[in-house]
Amino acid sequence: MKKYKVNVNGTVYEVAIEPMDGAAPAAAAPAAAPAAPAAAAPAGGEKVSSPMPGTILAVNVQNGSAVKRGDVLFVLEAMKMENEIMAPCDGTAASVSVTKGATVESGTLLCVIG
Repeated sequence: MKKYKVNVNGTVYEVAIEPMDGAAPAAAAPAAAPAAPAAAAPAGGEKVSSPMPGTILAVNVQNGSAVKRGDVLFVLEAMKMENEIMAPCDGTAASVSVTKGATVESGTLLCVIG
């Protein structure tokens, strides 16, 4: 089973999904990879990554901008739906890594909040 964290309107849910192809060894390897970035995040600030592949429609934050938990930082278009990427904590945008119109993959670093 693969476990994912899903953020819906500022509330984080943990979801477990079982692959239908029965490939248990392949499912175990990706599950270990997301644990490492979560542990590294506090040292350099809170990392905000893209939850899915898509196109950045709006960038509502700049380097040095003060943000509050729940503020909409980016609007990401994925599968013809607009998804708001919100700030997970209060702080200052230490670095913004994407621009409007950029195409991102799942896990792409969007910004760091310090």
